[in-house]
Amino acid sequence: MNLKQISIIGSGWLGTPLAVKLLSQGYTVKSSTTSSNKTAELKKQGLTPYVFTLGNPDKDEVIPDFLNSSDIIIINFPPKRIPNIETVYVNQVSAILPYLNPKQNVLFISSTSVYQNNNNWVKEDMVVAPEKKSGEAVYAVEKLLRDTLKERLTILRFSGLIGYDRLPGRFLANKTNIANGKAPINVIHRDDCIGLINAIIKQNCWGEVINGSTDEHPLREDFYTLAAEKIGLTPPTFLKQENILFKKVCNTKSKTLLNYKYQHPDPLKLIA
Repeated sequence: MNLKQISIIGSGWLGTPLAVKLLSQGYTVKSSTTSSNKTAELKKQGLTPYVFTLGNPDKDEVIPDFLNSSDIIIINFPPKRIPNIETVYVNQVSAILPYLNPKQNVLFISSTSVYQNNNNWVKEDMVVAPEKKSGEAVYAVEKLLRDTLKERLTILRFSGLIGYDRLPGRFLANKTNIANGKAPINVIHRDDCIGLINAIIKQNCWGEVINGSTDEHPLREDFYTLAAEKIGLTPPTFLKQENILFKKVCNTKSKTLLNYKYQHPDPLKLIA
């Protein structure tokens, strides 16, 4: 088997351990970062770092070299919460499109924030209506890439990211009168994020939209109360509500299409 060269745009909490994992499997990996301060650490881990900020024309000359000769491009950076978030995010991703060649496949790390609260399951084939600006921005990029890349694109929509130093007990600790305590949560552990990306690459699974989320969806108040208690913080309190808003992210397609078994299927067991 000829191991591929992969370019990963974004060397943050997910992108760096993903790159290290792929490198350990024999892939050649290029990693991008917006900070020159990170290059030494990336090199230390055996990665080839490139420094540029998408949307900054002064650095555009770096992008062709970063993408050149790679079989797979992984777009792995979220939109910043700034004014005109949708326009800025689309412009950033658009900056790489002129440099892609027709043989390259692209994996876009998206988010389940594209789904609306429908008080039911949400699946990949439904018509989505994002309710927040961040979701609108992510969905706008999904549409841009679909229109441009067609079957060379796979979109992987992750639920809320947890694991390692990202401790959910800190998210709502000490807060009061939080809404939707009886709503089910949607999260995914970083190990499973990397596992799903790995499965897509190994199986050459392109032209798909896939959700990534745990099997189980405990109630918000149960999960965040236990998570806070386990790290010694004051648990949040929740409003008593009859009408709640929620969605439950269905991960069935990820398991059937990729034959993937989640390493962390139950969020409560991660903090029990």
